[in-house]
Amino acid sequence: MSKKPQYDPEEIRFPDQKIETSYLVHEMEQSYIEYAMSVIVGRALPDVRDGLKPVHRRILYAMYEDNLTADKPFKKSATCVGDVLGRYHPHGDASVYDALVRLAQDFSMRYPLVDGHGNFGSIDGDPPAAYRYTEARMAKISDEMLREIEKDTVDWDPNFDESRKEPRVLPSRFPNLLVNGSSGIAVGMATNIPPHNLREVINATICVLDNPEAELSDLMEHVKGPDFPTRGIIMGRSGIRAAYATGRGRVCVRARTEFEEFGNNRTRIIVTEIPYQVNKRMLIKNMADQVEDKRLEGISDIRDESDRNGMRVVIELKRDANPQVVLNRLFAQTQLQTTFAINMLALVQSGGQPQPKILSLRHILDEYIAFQEEVIVRRTRYDLRKAQERAHLLEGLLIAEDNIDAVIQTIRESYDDAKENLMNRFGLSDVQAQAILDMQLKRLQGLEKEKLQNEYKELEARIAYFNELLSSEEKIRGVLKDELTAIRDRYGDDRVTEIQDVEDEIDIEDLIEEEECVFTLTAGGYIKRTAASTYKAQRRGGKGITAMSTKEEDYVDTVFTASTHDFILFFTNKGRVHRKKGYQIPEAGRTARGTNLVNVLPIEQDEKVTAMIHLREFPEDRYLVMVTRSGTVKRIQLSSIYTARKAGIRCITLDEGDELICVRETDGDQAILIVTHDGMAICFKETDVRCMGRDAAGVRGINLRPGDYVVGAARAKRDHQVLMITENGYGKRTDMDEYIRADGPQKRGGFGLKGYNVTEKTGPVVGVKVVSDGDDVLVINDAGVIIRMAADGISTYGRTAQGVKIMNLEEGVKVISFARTDHEEEEEAAEGETPAGGLEQA
Repeated sequence: MSKKPQYDPEEIRFPDQKIETSYLVHEMEQSYIEYAMSVIVGRALPDVRDGLKPVHRRILYAMYEDNLTADKPFKKSATCVGDVLGRYHPHGDASVYDALVRLAQDFSMRYPLVDGHGNFGSIDGDPPAAYRYTEARMAKISDEMLREIEKDTVDWDPNFDESRKEPRVLPSRFPNLLVNGSSGIAVGMATNIPPHNLREVINATICVLDNPEAELSDLMEHVKGPDFPTRGIIMGRSGIRAAYATGRGRVCVRARTEFEEFGNNRTRIIVTEIPYQVNKRMLIKNMADQVEDKRLEGISDIRDESDRNGMRVVIELKRDANPQVVLNRLFAQTQLQTTFAINMLALVQSGGQPQPKILSLRHILDEYIAFQEEVIVRRTRYDLRKAQERAHLLEGLLIAEDNIDAVIQTIRESYDDAKENLMNRFGLSDVQAQAILDMQLKRLQGLEKEKLQNEYKELEARIAYFNELLSSEEKIRGVLKDELTAIRDRYGDDRVTEIQDVEDEIDIEDLIEEEECVFTLTAGGYIKRTAASTYKAQRRGGKGITAMSTKEEDYVDTVFTASTHDFILFFTNKGRVHRKKGYQIPEAGRTARGTNLVNVLPIEQDEKVTAMIHLREFPEDRYLVMVTRSGTVKRIQLSSIYTARKAGIRCITLDEGDELICVRETDGDQAILIVTHDGMAICFKETDVRCMGRDAAGVRGINLRPGDYVVGAARAKRDHQVLMITENGYGKRTDMDEYIRADGPQKRGGFGLKGYNVTEKTGPVVGVKVVSDGDDVLVINDAGVIIRMAADGISTYGRTAQGVKIMNLEEGVKVISFARTDHEEEEEAAEGETPAGGLEQA
């Protein structure tokens, strides 16, 4: 087998080529920069002056060249696309046609720049017909984009093959960047500018012309916010102001809906407007999929009844559905509510070169005004030059008219030097002499001196006006103002997107009365709040009254009291935490089942709330102690979860099979008492558990015997009692000193002490609370019955005692939870009732 020859790279030569050695990293860096700038400047970003990307500018100019104005017949889109490709835009035909289609879509452009004839797509996402079928021409308002472009108002560049010239920017007699907006992704940057109302934008521009010191607040008196072609409702103004002040911001856009009654006391939601850039067909499909997957409840049917008269999406609700709750859920889970991220990035001329910059509202208007002043100056200079040239010709014609016979004789007597003879004999310029020679003898003899003199006087007046205009910046601004006013009056219309103030922009708590409420959550996931005054205190051993109507397979799982102005933190079995205000929990009557938790919190289908706490604020010196079912304990700073997002945040990492069951707020130097299902209890200092980050897993809090698990935890306080209640309605108070030894609490991680003598009669422990003599206790069973009693009405026993019967239960009914609340004075029983006859409604 022959051996391959070995080559030394240094021996390889290319005699006719110059070889330069370069590091690959340098070549890659330089090539990528060139590519990035090409995309940024030549493809993806709009120019601040006319608000157009190169492809849109070329489309409009090619149509202008072909005289496809709004008053001319339509022409096939294929012809338009071919002209753009052949003259100015050497790219794919599909990209050009897509750009042309968008300029014609009234659901994409606030003021379409192309008038399309045929199928140009729909808000349902239907594609446009092929360009061999559709026709197009410039829209009427596009005339203002190109008006007077022939008067040297803009700079020009050669096209790709240098066979013709194309405008670097269009004159754009209105602020198109703001009016129609723009979006595009470049290299390392992107722009997303919303459309606005033409009348509002021009009014703001005039405001700057009248008052160069105008501030953002002055401009926002005119420009209220984005004005989307699909209408909709913008929720709140803070994001708008941020975007106008800095160039970046976020606005929440919501569909317009209304409730409509039909049938036998049934309700349906009617959607008549949807957010900008939302595909209606995909929106409906997504809603239907969520209904099928049980992520959206209360909906029986969804159908699209839209026609040429407008949009109408019908969402029929089930008979027992709460319309407002369903609508709120739709806003939270579908594109009936979206967020438009504003990033006002555009190309700005800097040193003669385009540079991408983030622009505020005032900056955009300033750049546009400066550009328009330049357009007016260049146009005026052009008109002045043309007027001076015409006046110069008229001066020669007047001389010729005064000496018509001599002029004619001179021309006839000259052979090939007539121009020189005219210039020498009558003092004419080259241009004047040539103009006379170019005239037919009949026209030359028919010159009317009076008509020429009148035209000359008019030209002199125009020349004086142009010179005066060029010498006065104030007059130039006055012309700009007049022209903008004319465009506003001709094309302006009313705003179509409504802007509404939202709750988070006003102090809604000032409008809500603060009161103590009982919050209840069922095992099936139904939550409600009810005024605590609904429940009156009873004596020990009472049966209580029904606090909630539940289905046979459901029962009340958690109950606690809090203020309507408190924060409610919802901790789920998966170790996530959600945050709500008390008044944001739907209020319901004493016997009502409540609202499904999925309509209040964005939780997953297999996720459930296992712990809730309430607090007023999030100070730096407060902590949360979390306990899991398997005995793990974790401590974090309370302030670390203040930023809980709408979707919740992780507060603990759980082992497989474990779940979070209890959370307590502490001051950082308290003792923690943990109680298990079998009645074991351990009490240790919380400082035994170091403070951890949100994603940490925690440490061992109590060692569990086989089959045992944690049912609750509490903050241990001296001079207080430990209250435990069992499934069979037994309970007892025990002095805290029996858990906190003289030498201090125990160490974490042990098996603990017996805290309750669990027997078949008592049943296992369901929970633990630390109470004092001034407290009341709310006890609830799985039948939905709740009883309120004074804590000091429950006898005090030692750790190993069985306790006393505190709630009479029917056969098969179990106590499942209890809560501590403020004491309420016991009232006398009404006539005909026994004191233990039940819990009265106040």
